[in-house]
Amino acid sequence: MRTFHFPAMSISLWSILNRFNSDKAATYSRLSTGTGHFRITVWDPALIVAQIVSVQCLYYFTMCVWITIISYIVGTSRSLDIIFEFKELNKVNSEKFVIAVFALNALSGATFIWRIVERYRLCLDFSCTIHTLHLAACVWYNRSLPTPFWWLLNASCAAITCICAEFLCMRTELNSIPVNSGQTPKVDL
Repeated sequence: MRTFHFPAMSISLWSILNRFNSDKAATYSRLSTGTGHFRITVWDPALIVAQIVSVQCLYYFTMCVWITIISYIVGTSRSLDIIFEFKELNKVNSEKFVIAVFALNALSGATFIWRIVERYRLCLDFSCTIHTLHLAACVWYNRSLPTPFWWLLNASCAAITCICAEFLCMRTELNSIPVNSGQTPKVDL
């Protein structure tokens, strides 16, 4: 039976029991966990925090890029109020401009989740995290709760981000795994 060596930080009962031994590395097989999953995941809070920070920074960076590009095309002024100000969304002349920026940024956020997180099951979590942190930043910036249009726009963008990221991650996870590793196939199917 093949065994895999992992660090002592693990979520399985076997690794918790092995912590009392003098050996710091828990040795266990894939079948001994009883989960039936191919990939044994280890909870790594540093990795999760790094992924959240990187996705959030890229979210705001691309938001600024989209604002710059679209405001240059439309001919409006660029400002951080477009990102954080609730009153900016209520202006009739810039409403379509802001909707386009947020929609394009939702698609950009989906690609970031796809490339950084790479897990289908975590797309909803990271999409909600992006928009929850954006809500906290907006409330801190405005010192008040958002308008109903802001809630509608950001809920729609969170849904677009989640659905597109899940689609991209599913396509990546369902790719066929090459078994022959570059050798010519022995059987012609």
